[in-house]
Amino acid sequence: MTTEKTNLGGWTKALRWAGVAGTAAMLAACGGGGGSSAGNGTLRVALTDAPSCGYDHVFVTVEKVRVHQSASAGDSEGGWTELAVSPARRIDLLDLTNGVMEELGATQLEAGHYSQIRLVLASNTGSGTSSVANAVQPTGGDLVPLDTPSGQQSGLKLQAHFDVAAGQTADVLLDFDACKSIVKAGNSGKYNLKPVLAVVPRVNTGIQGFVATTMPLTSTTIAAQQDGVTIRSTAPDSTGKFSIPFLSTGTYSLVVMSDGHANAVVTSVPVGTGTTVINGTSTAIVTPVSSMADVTGTVTVTSGTTTTALTDATARALQALTGGPTIELGTQNVDSVLGAYRFRLPVGAPVKAAFASGSALSFSADSAVAGQYKIQVQSPGRAAQDKPAVITGGPATVDFNYAP
Repeated sequence: MTTEKTNLGGWTKALRWAGVAGTAAMLAACGGGGGSSAGNGTLRVALTDAPSCGYDHVFVTVEKVRVHQSASAGDSEGGWTELAVSPARRIDLLDLTNGVMEELGATQLEAGHYSQIRLVLASNTGSGTSSVANAVQPTGGDLVPLDTPSGQQSGLKLQAHFDVAAGQTADVLLDFDACKSIVKAGNSGKYNLKPVLAVVPRVNTGIQGFVATTMPLTSTTIAAQQDGVTIRSTAPDSTGKFSIPFLSTGTYSLVVMSDGHANAVVTSVPVGTGTTVINGTSTAIVTPVSSMADVTGTVTVTSGTTTTALTDATARALQALTGGPTIELGTQNVDSVLGAYRFRLPVGAPVKAAFASGSALSFSADSAVAGQYKIQVQSPGRAAQDKPAVITGGPATVDFNYAP
C-alpha cells in the first residue's frame, strides 16, 4: 500500500452526503471507485491537520484504520474491517496544513452504511527519542515522547456515518487537530496526547487568499468560523497564501491572528460549490501591530475544604465585536496536572471588513472592544462558565471553580 501527500487542487469529485453524528461532520460516497467486486465498494482514507500552536513538530505513527457498521461495536466484536498502513507511517502533522493531505490508503468494503471509524496509532517503544512513534517538539525545545491514551491499541474512536455503495468510493478525511490534542503535564516536562479528531467532507470547496509577508507567518493562523466556533483553520505558506478547504456550504467569518498584531476579521464570506477567493497578493491582509498580554488561570473543583485541579476541562478565548460577530481566538485543553491555561492575546483593537465579491476589503478598527475578552471553560457533565478578561492594563488572571 502506498501513502503520499496530496493537495486539495487535485480533487474535483462530487460527494453525496449521508448524515452527521457525534463529534464528527459526516462524509459520503462519491462516484468513480474502481476495482470493486460486485456488492463491494471502496473506502479511501486520508489525514489532514489544523495548524499547531507553539510546536515545531508533532509526530504520530499510524498503523491502521478500522471501520464498523455499528456505532457501538466493541473492540473484540466481529464485523470490523481494517485498512493496514504497512509499514506503519510516521507523520509530522505540521506538514498537513493549507490543503495538504496524507493518503493512508484504500480498502474494499461490503456495500452498506458505516457508523464507526477508529484510527490506530503505534505505541512508543525503543530508546531513541528521535525516532519514537509519537512525539512533540515545543518551539525551540527538544523532541519529547507523547504519553498516549490507555485505549490506544483499540484505536481513537470516531462516530462517522457514511455510505459505501457497490462499485463506488467513499472518501473519508480525518482532521487531526494537533494544537488541541497536545496537553502539557504540569512541570514534569512531559506531554500527553489527548487526540481531537473530526471527520470532514472531502469536497472541492473552501476559502483562499493572502496575508502580508511582513507579518510573522510562522505564528499566523487563519480560521473559518461560524457562531464563534472555528470550523477549520490553517497557516499561510511562505508567500502569504492560505487555503482553508473542505468547508460545507454556508457563510463564515474569516479570522486572521498573528503574534504581535491585532486581529483582523472578514465577515460574511460565502462558501458555495467552489472556492471563494478573498483577495490577491496586491491586496494581502495586513493586521495592525499590537502589544500582547497573557490571560492565565486555573480550573478547579472544591469539595468541602478540599480544592483540586479540574484536569478534564477545556478553555476558550472569545471576543465579541461591536455589531457582531463573536470570534474565537483560541481553545485548549487545560494542563493535565495543574488544570491551568494560558492565552496570549493582542491589546490593540481588532479590525473588521465585510466581504463583497469583486470589491477590495476595507478594514476599520473596532476600538470599543480593544483588549476586551471573555474566557469560557467547559468540563464534561458540568455547565460552561465564562468570565471577562481585560488586558488593557496588562496581563490578567481569570480563575474558575466548580462545585463537586
